[in-house]
Amino acid sequence: MTEILVVPDRSHDGSLDPHAAELIGAASEIGTPVVLIDDPTHADALSTLGAATVLVSDAPLVDATTTALTTLNPAAVLFSHTVRGRETAGRVAVRADKALLTDAVAVRRDAEGIVTDHQNFGGAYTATAAATHSAPVITVRPGAVETRAAAVATPEVRDLDVEHSGARTAEVVSVTPVERTSTRPDLLTADKVVAGGVSLGDADMFEELVGGLADTLGAAVGATRSAVDEDQVAYEAQIGQTGVLVSPKLYIGIGISGAVQHLVGMQTADTIVAINNDEDAPIFDIADFGIIGDLFDVVPQIISEIEARK
Repeated sequence: MTEILVVPDRSHDGSLDPHAAELIGAASEIGTPVVLIDDPTHADALSTLGAATVLVSDAPLVDATTTALTTLNPAAVLFSHTVRGRETAGRVAVRADKALLTDAVAVRRDAEGIVTDHQNFGGAYTATAAATHSAPVITVRPGAVETRAAAVATPEVRDLDVEHSGARTAEVVSVTPVERTSTRPDLLTADKVVAGGVSLGDADMFEELVGGLADTLGAAVGATRSAVDEDQVAYEAQIGQTGVLVSPKLYIGIGISGAVQHLVGMQTADTIVAINNDEDAPIFDIADFGIIGDLFDVVPQIISEIEARK
């Protein structure tokens, strides 16, 4: 099979980003994963995730990726659609004169080659894209790909000789971790998310209903931008175009009408449940299950029923 270059993110503490498994899984669907990293100690972990070959270079990432492109001539290059991933992908595409396909929710092959799927207008449309020349540089939405590659017993690990371009690179001067005071699951990685809209009214009611249902389910708490703007919940809970992108196994939207800006942040959830008193709310168009009713009546009943069944 043709080789697919995978460039996973690294956390600030040096550990592999948890979405590395998704990238390698996506690569395994269209070719043989070859992973580029700057720390050889991650080779064993990457082989468990399915990396057949691990390239190691501590050169600036754009230089290293461009060199790997020239050396391997892979069929595609995969990054996570994160701040670092999409910035690096764009720079690599320009420098190497490659097509750039961003925020893909699926990567696959058809009769003409490698294609990507992209969700638009809150999931109302799925666009399929393909590069018209050379190998595409692709950013993959975190949480969108469920495929996992088979582990590789003994990966090939080799150093990549990189000639520095001399181009200026960004330097991280300092990192200050955000101290989480909540014991709830992290919104970015949670399997279950309960989100609320501005119709909750105030912070106390938001916490009582959205927070209450989330705690009952062991879920993370999310919100729309309007709820955040009204100080019902902290910005860290904001899901959507100007917040975070989530792709949980279960998403429950309480009092959320379904503005496109919010839907783009949660439309890849496996199962979507919507609770709203407006039967014409756009969120029902993408929901797997819908409850039309007053959230102030419905949500307490759901919490009570779940608690009774525990």
